[in-house]
Amino acid sequence: MWKLKLSEGNDVRLESANNHIGRQYWEFDPNLGTPQEQAQVEKARDEFKKNRFRDKQSSDLLMRLQFARENPCEMELPQVKVKTEKEITEEAVATTLRRALRFYSTLQTEDGFWPGDYGGPLFLLPGLVSSYFACPLSLK
Repeated sequence: MWKLKLSEGNDVRLESANNHIGRQYWEFDPNLGTPQEQAQVEKARDEFKKNRFRDKQSSDLLMRLQFARENPCEMELPQVKVKTEKEITEEAVATTLRRALRFYSTLQTEDGFWPGDYGGPLFLLPGLVSSYFACPLSLK
């Protein structure tokens, strides 16, 4: 099974000014994971293979499965669905932002990076982080 390795640092074969912070690579271990986890990985691989010409990105499914085990996120907050603009309230916005922050915090590594296979512009996630700090609501 593949496992994403993060910021190990101190590799004698490599040099880095920041001790490889933010470095990520995949490592294969055929004995890694339980049979159920290996079945999940095989299912994710089959889904990607089936849809690879329609959805070019892998959606980081293997990484998300790994991080779900390592950083479980308990979504106790209800999912907010609005049908009209009148249903948008301060509480609905705050709940949605809290859910988003809990989700993204499970994908963040210990060194502060969000690893992943991202095929778009790299300025979207900083906007999410900036909006968190600019938001007048207390979301913590």
